[in-house]
This record gives sequence, structure tokens and C-alpha cells, in this order.
Amino acid sequence: MDIKELLKELTLSFSIGHINGAREILGRVVSQYAKVKEIGNQGLVATIHGDGEKTVLIEAHVDEIGFTVTNVEDNGFLTVASCGGIDLRQLPTKQVVIHGKEKVKGVFISTPPHLSKDNEKFSDISKIKIDTGLNEEAKKVIKVGDYVTFDGEFLALGENRVTSKSLDNRAGCAVLCLLAERLNGKKLPVNVKLLFSEGEELGLRGARTAAFGIEADEAVIVDVSFGDAPDVKAQDSSPLGSGVMIGASPVLSRKITRTLEDIAKENGIPFTNEIMGSTTGTNADVISIVKEGIPCGLASIPLRNMHTDCEIVDLRDVLATVDLLYKYILSGGAKND
Repeated sequence: MDIKELLKELTLSFSIGHINGAREILGRVVSQYAKVKEIGNQGLVATIHGDGEKTVLIEAHVDEIGFTVTNVEDNGFLTVASCGGIDLRQLPTKQVVIHGKEKVKGVFISTPPHLSKDNEKFSDISKIKIDTGLNEEAKKVIKVGDYVTFDGEFLALGENRVTSKSLDNRAGCAVLCLLAERLNGKKLPVNVKLLFSEGEELGLRGARTAAFGIEADEAVIVDVSFGDAPDVKAQDSSPLGSGVMIGASPVLSRKITRTLEDIAKENGIPFTNEIMGSTTGTNADVISIVKEGIPCGLASIPLRNMHTDCEIVDLRDVLATVDLLYKYILSGGAKND
């Protein structure tokens, strides 16, 4: 499948709360290569059977950040609360979609610089209202509790990079889709479970319950992490185009981490190391303590402008992540030290 077209379809869909447009696309795509099962409101899982008894879980979260409506005013202005980690500095002038009785376009209001205070700080999201342009008609189609998502374009930046909303973590979901396609028809030494989980942005919720019933022997979580940028320290990020970021953390299995590194070196797959002194901020933190504990590894894609409507990834990094996981599965998973 074409990676750019896949990412475009995934990122321009919506997946927040009960709205599962991206999950529907993933089910349609992956069902060509694996048996797909819905697991309540926690996501979906695809199964690819191998010859061995060992089961390797590969996970990526589907949900995106957004907002929920807390008030609809008579003039058509909305007040919202955050669903996930929102950088309030970016909101003024951002375009959004309100998922009411029908989809409504809106834009966060911006105070003209002529009337605003110098170095005005945004610390209260209830003071940054959304203008729907509907006036009193807004209450007929929008109610308290409706969800709001960013309304972004999907654009190519040069030959290898793309920008869009929700590349966190539709880029990881695309990795699982491409991996399923590549594994199709191959003789595998392990069983593979591909988990597309919900609720990561709301506290790692979906993966915690979904992994409980999967009975995996080990897992590799696929997410995004911090890409390089002019105002980001080199030690806190990896350059776009440098390959997959292999995580190392006390939460993660050292055996899986070393196996991922060895496979990358043996196969010439570009990678960088991402060192974390504590938890990872990904679903590895909860999958690793499911039941008696599932050993976890972490493979991340460098991403710029995280949690905005114009996130950026390099397609070569996405494909490097697919290459690494493909070789990892064909090798039978983690190796003993």
C-alpha cells in the first residue's frame, strides 16, 4: 500500500471518545491480511498466526488529542475543556471541527495584538473561545459534551516529509498496517497480535485493558517521540530522517531493547537510541504491568510539533520502523543475553 495515501486517510479521519473514524479505516485495511476483532471501546486487535507457541504483541494507539464542549453561548461561541495534553499557546486562530448533530467548522478566537497585553500568557482554556459563526443556531446542533478536533490539512513537505494533525499516533498505526501487509503469506516462527488501542491520550486507558486479554509473551509499542527542532535540545530528541528511535528505560525489557538494536545493526536499519530514566510516557508503562507483567520494547518515530495540528514526520523513519519490526518478528522476537 502507498504510505503517503495511507497516512493521509488516517490523519484526516477523527478518533476521539466514541468517534472512531480512524479505527474503522484500520479495520478495513488490516482485515485484508489478518483476522480483526473489535474489543469494546478499547480498540481493535488483529491476529496473524505463526508456527510457534510464542505470541508477540505490536501496539499503537489510535486516539488523538482534542476537546469537549463545556458551554454553548447564545452568540455561537463555545467554551471547551482539553481531552489530552494541549499546548494552549497554539490555540488562537486554529481551525477545528465540532462533532455535534452534524459536523460544524469553527475557529479559536484571537485577540488582535493592538488590544492584547504584552507577553499575554494562556493558562485557562475556558478563556479561549471557539467561534462557530452560527449565533443562536449553534444550540440546535451543538450540545455540552460534544467533541472537538483540530481541522488540519495533509501536506507533503519536500520528497520525504509530511505534515498533518494526529500523526501522533497515526504514524504508528500506519506502521502496523504496513507490517501486516509485509507479513502476509510469510512463514512466521511466532504468533503476532496487532493492537490498535484507544485512550492513550487520556491516561493510557485502552492498552491497559486490551492487553489483559491478549495473553502476549512480549510486546513492542510503536509511538512517536520528540524530533529535532531549533528550540529542542539535541539530547532530548532525534533528527527527522535518522531512523527509528529504540527506547531504553527501567520500564522496558533490556532483552527486547538489545535484540532490537542488534537486528537494526545486522540489517543496516537506521536507528537512534532514546534513553529515559523513568517511565516512557507510552502504553509500555501499562502493558508492562498487565497481569504478571508483559516484557516491553519501544520503537518510536521522530516527530516535530507534537500535539498540534501540523505535526511532521519523515516517511523514511516510518519505513525504518516497519523494517525493524518485520525482521524482529521473523527472528522470533527477543533473544536471550
